[in-house]
Amino acid sequence: MAPPIPTSFEAVKLAPADPLFGLSAACKADTFDKKVNLVIGAYRDDNAKPWILPAVKKADAIIANDPNFNHEYLPIAGLPAFTSAAAKLILGEDSPAIQESRVTSLQTISGTGAVHLGALFLAKFYPRLQNQEVHLSSPTWANHHQIFSNVGLPLASYPYFSAKTKGLDFEGLQAALESATNGSIILLHACAHNPTGVDPTRDQWAKIAEIIRKKRHFPFFDCAYQGFASGDLANDAWAVRYFIEQGFELCVAQSFAKNLGLYGERAGCFHFISPPAPSATDNNKKIASQLAILQRSEISNPPAYGARIASTVLNDEKLFAEWEDNLREMSGRIKDTRKALFDKLGELGTPGDWSHIVKQIGMFSFTGLTEKQVLRLREESHIYLTKNGRISMAGLNSRNVEYFATAVDKVVREVTE
Repeated sequence: MAPPIPTSFEAVKLAPADPLFGLSAACKADTFDKKVNLVIGAYRDDNAKPWILPAVKKADAIIANDPNFNHEYLPIAGLPAFTSAAAKLILGEDSPAIQESRVTSLQTISGTGAVHLGALFLAKFYPRLQNQEVHLSSPTWANHHQIFSNVGLPLASYPYFSAKTKGLDFEGLQAALESATNGSIILLHACAHNPTGVDPTRDQWAKIAEIIRKKRHFPFFDCAYQGFASGDLANDAWAVRYFIEQGFELCVAQSFAKNLGLYGERAGCFHFISPPAPSATDNNKKIASQLAILQRSEISNPPAYGARIASTVLNDEKLFAEWEDNLREMSGRIKDTRKALFDKLGELGTPGDWSHIVKQIGMFSFTGLTEKQVLRLREESHIYLTKNGRISMAGLNSRNVEYFATAVDKVVREVTE
């Protein structure tokens, strides 16, 4: 018998499990009948059940009954009817960038794939003569760190959340952007900031744009909650559209997981927008060609099913109008839940100012609970949330919000360190 061949991978270390999915698995295994899962950012109805949007159900039926339906490959850049409609959704039907052919769009593996494709493109082509960093908000979606570092881009952070006010640290944010090396890449959350739920005002966005222009930074928008945040698609896209109106060169990662409920179908888009110039159209053709090569080497062709559902909704006038109603229903339930939680904490006389619960927006809320308080909630009340105090508002409903508020009141009084 030949001697065993030694492995070349002894140095590989066991990586830690993803904390979010690990917590969610622990909650799933918990047999306590009143357990509450506030970990994963996925919409639930008032019965704590996943909700297939009525507009999506109708689109699914249209696709299933289409005699021309098949399982052929999509083009490398994705389903054209989807990517063009997605660009109009985020940039606006009358966007000058679209009218002037300054937009390159590729279908991606949801928003994660869009961020990755953008990161990969920037790592290969963006001129970083001074080793400029990608600046992420502190805090940000945890996966941002891994996506950019995995393609070899160095990271830095800018202040974002104020623990004192439970709102935006705008002074810290401005100072960080001012001090960043000229030409740095700035990752911006277009709306419903994850994980804080805190968004800049329009005046603050204008100031951010002013600094980015002055410093010649490159803005990279991540948009995962358009329409879900406020219930208004145009309102949630305002920051992106403002930057384009100001003539910026930028890119956008766009997800349809939350706003269409297509979590497992992985429907997303990456958009690169060139600045207005006589050479913009030619430049975009070059950029599109390179993005296609990157896409081909990684996934070859994007998946078709989710894109077909999204395309059907986006391109059908009646379904689009119904989808807007669905968005208002989802965002409205989240807003009502925020108010219910705030009112209950007020009724209990819970120590502290909890107004940030209703001031924040979107799927998540940064509660201000400490790590020790979070651990106590899990141990005593079987309530699962991330250790930094972030909760998914979608996990609360009329049946468990009082239970959660009462548990929070108890830990805030008893765990003060």
